[in-house]
Amino acid sequence: MHLASSAESQRVAELLTNDARFSARIEAANETVLARLQSADPVLKRVLPASDVVPGMSRETVLHSGPPIAWEDMCDLLRASLKAAVVFEGICPTLEEAERQLAQGQISLRSCHEVGGVAPLAGVVTASMPVFLVEDVNLGTQAFCPINEGLGKVLRYGAYGPEVFNRLRWMGEVLGPVLDKVLRKTGGIPVFGIMSHALHMGDECHNRHKAGTTLFLKALIPALLGEAGPEVEQAVAFISKTDVFFLNIAMPGVKCSTMAVEHVADSSIVTVLSQNGTRFGIRTAGTGKTWFEADAPFIKGKFFSGFDQSHANPGIGDSLITETMGFGGLAMAAAPALVRYIGGDPAEAKRLNELMYGIVAAEHPKHTIPSLNFRGTPFGIDVRKVVSCGVTPVANAGIAHRVPGEGQVGAGYIHTPMRCFEKALAALHKTLTEDPATQSS
Repeated sequence: MHLASSAESQRVAELLTNDARFSARIEAANETVLARLQSADPVLKRVLPASDVVPGMSRETVLHSGPPIAWEDMCDLLRASLKAAVVFEGICPTLEEAERQLAQGQISLRSCHEVGGVAPLAGVVTASMPVFLVEDVNLGTQAFCPINEGLGKVLRYGAYGPEVFNRLRWMGEVLGPVLDKVLRKTGGIPVFGIMSHALHMGDECHNRHKAGTTLFLKALIPALLGEAGPEVEQAVAFISKTDVFFLNIAMPGVKCSTMAVEHVADSSIVTVLSQNGTRFGIRTAGTGKTWFEADAPFIKGKFFSGFDQSHANPGIGDSLITETMGFGGLAMAAAPALVRYIGGDPAEAKRLNELMYGIVAAEHPKHTIPSLNFRGTPFGIDVRKVVSCGVTPVANAGIAHRVPGEGQVGAGYIHTPMRCFEKALAALHKTLTEDPATQSS
């Protein structure tokens, strides 16, 4: 995690922090960003087919996790998910035909982030798939994420076959409509309220969602009591046995909040952390939708029995969006059981948390960590501080097998690549120094 930044990047970080020509503008912009993020109130409103939610979503469009990437540069895991999704959607009859059309660009591929969405691991979204729609009622933004597929063979790990497709059909025909009906009866479920409580119950709200999923199901109970039938029973049973079900609600909750600060000029605050199995990318408020990328890192952690680093795929997925709001790796001290699961201990988690406070602009007043005397989670990752300290954000992650369909083989930390933050810092510096107002001051 201590990743030395270059001497030139250190010089730029010092300049943007200490030179009043730049620091005053950056600090003012960051105050705007932090105020908006602290007022964020994302609410889970609906569950609808992606075609009803995503602008410009057609049957021949497939969305994928991670930064934008060309077919020829994708890892096998992401390619497998895309091919399976194309066959599931009925665009192509076979995997071979799907690969041909995808390789030739006959099917439109877009990053979820480019259209206001997120997907975990090698997750993909087609027009008919149901997605969670989250709306920030204070900031006026919306974001989406596919429903968590649960256990077994799943699309997000590149699996293909009857088990995968039958579950996806059931999710579209049964689970999605049941959840949408119940959500409309509740009027919507506040996402951050659940996440804040979950921090006090042993979740860090990225890799561990035992408490979050339980609290979500509890919030549905009053509306569920008025419903009956096998479909409702199936939905409740599915959620109950899927401990990470709430992850796919937490992700768009954070995403729609950070979307509200994507174009705050001069800000040095990170709005996106994401990876596609080939490249790792970040975006900042001050540089809008521009991506700053480096090679996706391998995850260091604890492997399941029979697996080691040779089986692992480089990091993949959008779930690192949670770290931008101070959850996940930035709240590790809240989740001692998870720390043990990934091969660490509570003392190490506290040490990591202390490091994270050194690279952020604030502590969240509503999201607190009991084991740190209810100190607010570190949030508002500042690229200046990352480069200056030589410490990059820690992000929790599951380790996916590099062979499509084999699933998870472990869990651990991602040490996010310093090069991304150096590039973002250089771009912010360039924007500021080319501004006539700065030059004349």
